Amino acid sequence: MTLSPGELEVAVEAMAGEDLGRDGGEIEGRSLGQLAWRRLKHDKLALAGGVVALLLILIGLFAPLLTRAYGQTTSAPHYNLVDSSTQLPLGSNGGMSGTHWLGVTPVLGQDILAQLMFGARTSLVIAISATFLSLFFGVILGVVSGFYRGVADSIISRIMDLLLAFPVTLFSIALLAVFAIVPSFLGLSGVHLRFAVLIFVLGFFGFPYIGRIVRGQVLSLREKEFVDAARSLGASNYRIMTREIFPNLVGPILVYTTLTIPNYILGEAGLSYIGVGVQSPTVSWGGMLSDAGSFFQVDATFLLAPGLALFLAVLSFNLFGDGLRDAFDPRSSR
Repeated sequence: MTLSPGELEVAVEAMAGEDLGRDGGEIEGRSLGQLAWRRLKHDKLALAGGVVALLLILIGLFAPLLTRAYGQTTSAPHYNLVDSSTQLPLGSNGGMSGTHWLGVTPVLGQDILAQLMFGARTSLVIAISATFLSLFFGVILGVVSGFYRGVADSIISRIMDLLLAFPVTLFSIALLAVFAIVPSFLGLSGVHLRFAVLIFVLGFFGFPYIGRIVRGQVLSLREKEFVDAARSLGASNYRIMTREIFPNLVGPILVYTTLTIPNYILGEAGLSYIGVGVQSPTVSWGGMLSDAGSFFQVDATFLLAPGLALFLAVLSFNLFGDGLRDAFDPRSSR
């Protein structure tokens, strides 16, 4: 009998008696996904990170409804809540009140909580889109490179090496600065064009990382007995890659996704902080941090809100990603 990766562990746990049924000791097999979930649900820290990450996604998804229910918008100024001489919010803690729960911004007096909600929407749209772009290129090229090897492997590997050595940050700043003065490109303009450029810069230059991971996994999987068995039965290369190899890549891909999203959130925030990312009136956490730079020594409230939001977002996704990695590969936690 030929066992695929993951099935061997299922068999071992079944033989150990962990899956004995209630009707006289009948053994019930479990898939790799069921085993991973069984381990993950015992990791309270990872589950807490997953809950917070899901909450942030829901806040970003329903930001317009939440701000409407809250009764505030991101752009409406409240000059009466700002001291005209110092440009700082009136009252303590950045002008926090029953109407403005986290206070208002300096100068214009815009509601901070409403901006945080839409900032979550901006960061997650860019980060998740860039992650899927990385997955699209990385998984396809990684599978092709690892499965066919030879010339295809050499060409794809050299392209990945070139992109890994490329000065991505400097190129991102230059590219975003150029498109800031371009009125339209490929039918996109304004906010949509800037979003598309950010997603391309983060996603395209990030695909070699997942590509290398997938290539290494495929190089190992293509030598397994279940692949030889499928080939001996006349399965085509396409079927082997999609039906035999790809299901065994789901675990590493999920782990990569949850660990890459926070990196892209930080990437977008960093580019917006230095002024080449998302531009006003579109709200982003990085832009909020940049605006707070002139006032944090006098009143740090405006700085703390986006800073804590960014910290919680990155921490929650990283905790959940670490838990997923340990669930799919218990040896990684030893």
